Amino acid sequence: MLEVTPISPANSTSNPTDDRKERSLMVALGFVFVGMTILTGFDVAFDFQEGISLKHQLVGISVFFVGLLGVAFTGRRLVRSLKRERVLRREVEVSAARWQTRERELKAETAALAKQLAITEQEAHRWKREAGELLAGLGVAIDAQFERWALTPAEREVALLLLKGLSHKEIAGVRGVGEATVRQQAQGMYRKAGLSSRNDLAAFFLEDLLLPTRNSDATRAGVQ
Repeated sequence: MLEVTPISPANSTSNPTDDRKERSLMVALGFVFVGMTILTGFDVAFDFQEGISLKHQLVGISVFFVGLLGVAFTGRRLVRSLKRERVLRREVEVSAARWQTRERELKAETAALAKQLAITEQEAHRWKREAGELLAGLGVAIDAQFERWALTPAEREVALLLLKGLSHKEIAGVRGVGEATVRQQAQGMYRKAGLSSRNDLAAFFLEDLLLPTRNSDATRAGVQ
C-alpha cells in the first residue's frame, strides 16, 4: 500500500513547501506589532488629553500607523501561508488517492495476468499429455524414414533442425560448423531423399498431419 509520509520538523529546512518556521516568525512579529500599536495608541490618546506638542503627537501617530501596517503585513502573510498549506494538503490527498487507485488497478491487472498464465500453463500441460504419444510416434517414424534414406548422423541432425524451422546460418551456429558445410549436408540429404528443398522436406513429414482435421470437418458437415 502506498503511503504519503508527512513532513516532519526535522526535515522542514530542506522542504520548500514547509512554511511553519515562517508562520512562527510572522506570529511573533504580529504580536510585537499589535503590542506596539496598542501601546502607541494609548500614548497618542494621553498626548491629546494632556496637550503635548503636535510634533510629539505626530511621532506617536506615525509609530501607531507603522504598527498597523506591521499587523496588516504579518496577518496577510499568515493568511497566504495557511491557504498555501491547505492547497498543498489537498494536492497531496488527491495524489495519494490517485496512486492508491492506480495501485488497485495494477493489482487487479496482475491478478488477471496470473490467472491467465495459470490457465495457459494448464492448457500446455494438457496438450503435452494428449500429444505426448503422438509426438513420440512421429519422432520414431521420422527416424525410421531417415534410416530408409540412409542419411548420415550429420545429415539427420541437419534435417531435424530444418524441420524445426532453423535457417542454414542458424544451424551452422548450433552445430559449430561453417554455413557452407551445412548447405552441402542439406543438399546431400535432399539428394538421398529425392527432395529438392526445405518445403518438400516439411511437406513429406507434416502435410498429412492436417488430413484428420479436414476429414473430421467433412464428416461433421456430412452428418449435418
